Amino acid sequence: MKDLVYDLAIIGGGINGAGIARDAAGRGLSVFLCEQNDLASGTSSTSTKLIHGGLRYLEYYEFRLVREALTEREVLLNSAPHIIWPLRFILPHHKGLRPAWLIRLGLFLYDHLGGRKLLPPTSTVDLTTDEAGTPLKGGYTKGFEYSDCWVIDSRLVVLNAMDAAAKGAEIQTRANCTSARRKDNLWNLTITDSNTGEKREIQSKALVNAAGPWMDTTLANIDHSASPESVRMVKGSHIIVNKLFNHKRAYIFQNADGRIIFSIPYENDFTLIGTTDVDFSGDPSEVNITQEEIDYLCKAASEYFTKQIGPQDVVSSYSGIRPLFDDGKSEAKAATRDYVLKLDTDNNTTPLLSIYGGKITTYRKLAESVLAKLNPFLPTMGQPWTSAAVMPGGDFDPADFDREVTKLGTTCPFLTKEHATRLMRTYGTRARDMINDLKEPSDMGECFGSNLYEFEVKYLIRHEWAQTAEDVLWRRTNTGLVLSSREVESLRNWMKINSQ
Repeated sequence: MKDLVYDLAIIGGGINGAGIARDAAGRGLSVFLCEQNDLASGTSSTSTKLIHGGLRYLEYYEFRLVREALTEREVLLNSAPHIIWPLRFILPHHKGLRPAWLIRLGLFLYDHLGGRKLLPPTSTVDLTTDEAGTPLKGGYTKGFEYSDCWVIDSRLVVLNAMDAAAKGAEIQTRANCTSARRKDNLWNLTITDSNTGEKREIQSKALVNAAGPWMDTTLANIDHSASPESVRMVKGSHIIVNKLFNHKRAYIFQNADGRIIFSIPYENDFTLIGTTDVDFSGDPSEVNITQEEIDYLCKAASEYFTKQIGPQDVVSSYSGIRPLFDDGKSEAKAATRDYVLKLDTDNNTTPLLSIYGGKITTYRKLAESVLAKLNPFLPTMGQPWTSAAVMPGGDFDPADFDREVTKLGTTCPFLTKEHATRLMRTYGTRARDMINDLKEPSDMGECFGSNLYEFEVKYLIRHEWAQTAEDVLWRRTNTGLVLSSREVESLRNWMKINSQ
């Protein structure tokens, strides 16, 4: 016996899948989304954590992509000011790499291409007097400063899924689509629970393959009439070191090989350095940083910083796969980051739409483009609506962030300011509901380390699909950086008992 017929089924719980689910549910469609692991467990939690236009993409003449991304910067900033905030970037200039006139031209386009309104424009920086020059080698005397935004990437995915669910979508994690067949003008999907092996049959009018790096393996289980396009898997790796500078601005460094790397303030006490661009083949779930990549990032950063960085300074690292559309470029760094949507229909019914490429910055526009392509098959869908809508917890003025932190502290006086700030930065106004029942310190429950308490973990299990310690530590809170192995094991044991 089959469940009700959904308008839209989506395979993949990354930023694209979650964004499409949110948009579609808000247009009145019935939506089912399945993710084989945890939300944002692949590409969407391993980005450089930036909402940005992609300054270097101008060199590859990707003006449409850059314009769309720059416009989206401010749309997303308005929608989720708790997890997205402005960040200024310092680009030190020196002879021998990109000439100053080319950088100025690029930054002029960057300032004006996307209709910037909220973010400040580019300026010139004297690195001999500005604090941004302090951690740099003495040879760097002049730089440029421009604007982009920071994002807690995995939380953006979760917030989209939460909003989709609030609008009626069914979100099922640890659920693998093991078969999708066309029959009687409907998709017939077999969904297998990754934990129990239990199978479930569902039907839908349309199907979206947003499996990212698992695109090819997913397509192998789906009826498709058109020949699939090639996915170019490009690995991007990042290292995390102890804090290299005390100010709140980030750096963008030019390398002799033509690539750039970022050096970004991260989680208060750390600096994030990345990324690499390396072609990858194999199982995306087994991707890891190599020693060569660690050496490359350390050397690239050491070209600029007075403090020389070596592999021994790396406290953590992560790697992810960008599932890019294979446009035939010979170098991974030159492969397009734009998204490509491929529609496969059988006698003009039962559409399958597969997504290649994309950037976290443009996921919302991608979702709109997907639904525009599916509109002929789902004519009852409503109009686009997400451009002016806020994410769960984002219903406050960004200028009032500190005031909101103070309110949390007033409501719950035993929260430290650091703790209240983290809760507000993670959950926005949803943190108010989370602490509503905390009348005394003991109500917070067990402390698993740092300021991660039982009440927060229970909230994540109840409302955000968290099932394992890794879900909590790395894709919901980023406290995995500061908990000891003993503390992690304590949380892991607690969750085995309490997340069933």
